[in-house]
Amino acid sequence: MSNASPSSNLPAIAAVLLGLACYSGMDAIMKGLVLALGAYNAIFWRMAVGFVMAAALFFAQRRRWPGRAALKVHLIRGGVTFVMGYLFFWGLGRVPLAEGIALSFIAPLIALYLAVLLLGEVIGKSAILASLLGIAGVVVILVGKMQGSFPPDAQWGVAAILGSALLYAYNLILQRQLAQIASSAEVVFFQTGIVTLLYLALAPWFAALPPAENWPFIVAAAAVAMVSLMLIIWGYARAEAQHLVSLEYTAFIWAAILGWLFFDEAVTWATFIGTALIVSGCLIVAWRRPEKAEIVEAAVA
Repeated sequence: MSNASPSSNLPAIAAVLLGLACYSGMDAIMKGLVLALGAYNAIFWRMAVGFVMAAALFFAQRRRWPGRAALKVHLIRGGVTFVMGYLFFWGLGRVPLAEGIALSFIAPLIALYLAVLLLGEVIGKSAILASLLGIAGVVVILVGKMQGSFPPDAQWGVAAILGSALLYAYNLILQRQLAQIASSAEVVFFQTGIVTLLYLALAPWFAALPPAENWPFIVAAAAVAMVSLMLIIWGYARAEAQHLVSLEYTAFIWAAILGWLFFDEAVTWATFIGTALIVSGCLIVAWRRPEKAEIVEAAVA
């Protein structure tokens, strides 16, 4: 465990907060692109443009090619991100932005059970309470959705986001390991490159050239995503996960604002209450489990 003082974590915390704000902005841009182009083309073209940007940065810095161990983690994370990203953005096109972000907050609680599977840990009473709060939060959001007026396929959007959250829980573990062994430029380069190649394999069946008016948004989404990822990786390399994971919940604030501004999405009381329950469960985990950062590192050693 690190003995760093809270003040020494401030630059890392600031970087992660800014990165999360940027990522919420990217989510808003991508929601618009998904509605205009469909999930596959929105993600494929954004990733392709992002890969060009990441490659230019990676080779400009003359980074050494990673070793076999790092490449293995990059490949696993790329595959996880490929499926995770598609599920999330496909779902985001079918549910309000703030609601989609709120449902994704279940990921840290899912990570508890992944620790059981990967490390053979025993879940304590506080972890069980946290899980129950998280499940209750998801139920409240779902009940609120059933009582409101939503698109007929909204339930599939919810299912897709929850599936994405399951993969994101594992991605958090991989993210912490990569932050310790790879630079931000390397992580962005390999993530965008691997995901782009996987989407490219499907291009003969699904790819379509976007209209000219969509390209500024595609480029903006790629640039914002790259900046966001580099900021978050930079922060995770300089502070333990236990000090940073709870910052994820600030994304809900940005999602609510951006959803209201650009998509005329009102945030329901059910979403607020459900989010509060999920966040409460995650904070119990953060406060009661000071060994969390060590667990994350051990899980991927």
